[in-house]
Amino acid sequence: MDTPALNVEEGRSLPKWIRIVAVVGLLYLFLVGVKSLESGIKAFGADASERLFSNISNPVAGLFAGVLATVLVQSSSVTTSTIVGLVGGGVLPLSSAVPMIMGANIGTTVTNTLVSVGHIRQGQEFKRAFAGATVHDFFNLLTVAIALPLELATGFLSKSAAALTEVFRGQDALSGAAPSSSPIKEAVGYPVDVIKDALEGAGMGTGVEGTLLLVVGIGLIFVALAMITRNMKMVMAGRIEQSLNTMLDKGAGIGAMVLGMAITVAVQSSSITTSILIPMVGAGILTLKNAFPVTLGANVGTTITALLASVAAESPEGLTIALVHTLFNLFGILVFYPLPAMRNIPIRLAVGLAELAQKNKGWVLGYVVGLFVVLPLATIAVLR
Repeated sequence: MDTPALNVEEGRSLPKWIRIVAVVGLLYLFLVGVKSLESGIKAFGADASERLFSNISNPVAGLFAGVLATVLVQSSSVTTSTIVGLVGGGVLPLSSAVPMIMGANIGTTVTNTLVSVGHIRQGQEFKRAFAGATVHDFFNLLTVAIALPLELATGFLSKSAAALTEVFRGQDALSGAAPSSSPIKEAVGYPVDVIKDALEGAGMGTGVEGTLLLVVGIGLIFVALAMITRNMKMVMAGRIEQSLNTMLDKGAGIGAMVLGMAITVAVQSSSITTSILIPMVGAGILTLKNAFPVTLGANVGTTITALLASVAAESPEGLTIALVHTLFNLFGILVFYPLPAMRNIPIRLAVGLAELAQKNKGWVLGYVVGLFVVLPLATIAVLR
């Protein structure tokens, strides 16, 4: 196990401009992966697609499907990018995808919650760290509790996102007119077309072709995002902690929120941003009150991945669901941050749970396994 560490040290010696060029290339592969996923779904035909997603038509089941999928791949970016590809391919209805996007927001919080468990033997340090992690959980859970019923009743998120899509993609974006071509779409579609032609030339059936395109698409999305995160983390090495400490001297608030968003956009991972906060909160360097806005900013910053994925989506609905992701997180901030009384709700819930977890460590296992595994599985099984 010594070799990987050695490789990391060697990797650190690479010039930053090489890493930035590599990130540009990886972004291209990421978009190719989204396009391949979309093409793979289409290859199965409408009937197969309808059967495939018939089990998650219930919005609550869709919510927990998003939670579980994100927990399994340990990346909300992979989940949301996949959802964008499915919606953009016309397979997954927008109404079904909205709860899944919300679920992905909940599922991504498991990473920093697990990071806090590393402090479990440190008493007060664990209490602070666990509260610092679960305040993210409670914020997302409370936002879903308000936003999902409102969305089901009024469609306020999807309608707002559709209106923005019409502005961004032109008046014909949602009218059914053929989307205009662009150099980016042509460049992204070219390797996928080459793969499709090769599979058809080899006499592959639509089932095999669709499966292979799906595997290639998901594989490219997963690998590209992982490598983008790794390279950007190397580029930003040391700067994240410095930025957070600098912000401490100026207090929290909107500035900390913008910082959390900027760091997350840079490293392409909200988990990295929030996981860095946990040891700082646990050590008492950063208060829970000051860490909270950084977490909220990270929530918004992580939506850039779905927006990037929508570039490769053929249908404008791909952009619409990506915008739903952004609007959902902005909605949560508007509800819970401006007023101190509302802002303190997720903080108090996190502190209360941390106190219980400090007294009885069984709460930690019950909370993590119950919320992120048992509850999603049980809900999907019952409501399918």
